[in-house]
Amino acid sequence: MAPTIDDIRDAADRLRDVAVRTPLLESSLVNERVGGRLLLKAEPLQRTGSFKFRGAYNRISRLSPEQRRRGVVAYSSGNHAQGVAYAAKLLGAPAVIVMPADAPEIKIANTRAYGAEVVTYDRNGEDREAIGRRIRDERGSTLVPPYDDPHIIAGQGTVGLELAEQLDAAKAKADVVLCCCGGGGLIAGVSTALRATLPGLEIFSVEPEGFDDTARSLAAGERLANDPEARSFCDALLAPKPGELTFSINRETLAGGFAVTEAEVADAMRVAFRDYKLVAEPGGAVALAAALAGKVDLAGRTVAAVVSGGNVDPALMAKVLAGD
Repeated sequence: MAPTIDDIRDAADRLRDVAVRTPLLESSLVNERVGGRLLLKAEPLQRTGSFKFRGAYNRISRLSPEQRRRGVVAYSSGNHAQGVAYAAKLLGAPAVIVMPADAPEIKIANTRAYGAEVVTYDRNGEDREAIGRRIRDERGSTLVPPYDDPHIIAGQGTVGLELAEQLDAAKAKADVVLCCCGGGGLIAGVSTALRATLPGLEIFSVEPEGFDDTARSLAAGERLANDPEARSFCDALLAPKPGELTFSINRETLAGGFAVTEAEVADAMRVAFRDYKLVAEPGGAVALAAALAGKVDLAGRTVAAVVSGGNVDPALMAKVLAGD
């Protein structure tokens, strides 16, 4: 069942004094460049470096003491992994995380540092969901999915709830909100929150080129998959197709979707670092990339973009900043 605005508000109560209320950032230099007002919701400053902690904590905190004792299992390319690992640690639940062997080393290392057991797999040849289900069945643990879960979506929706409150405090009437999309959990929660609090606002998904399954699915009216041969350095946004629950929400709440190139993402990472003093990983920078690349007209308008995560390997960040 799709979460409601009341579910998102309940999640916000549960996350109060646990999650970081991340800031809304603005740069006068960037505003001059785009001819409008561009505001960034800075989720790299969230616990574990991405929005994923919100949904993970909201989900795991609802488990019974016995369920927590038996632990949780999750599959993730890295950000959900860290969010689940840390939320489980805070709540006293052992965690096993199924991660692709080619995930950024910083994400694997941090997941282990938060106390989780990491099981790696081949992203291009193995089924992570099947591996997760097998571990769940063997250990009697609870599966914490990355996006297709109402409590996960409600937790991520607190990003949108905060954004609406911060726009009001900044006396900024936004015309458009841009948000990254992998499986669709973040944008499903954000769009649910914003549709309830700021009616009339246009909300667009942003995905890497070659992984624009949500944009294509919205246009087609049904879930479409990505080409299995597609590749992108936006490792956080490589879901094979939209989630079933998330797409049922997003098809009702979104105005459409955009795709961005790796060159546009790299430019956004440099702008985030230089002008907003913010470290953004490739998948976390796609919404900013769409704004900077002119996917929407910013002239005389106010646009908010969610920068969703900052867990990038130092070597890749240095390469991007150098313009290589």
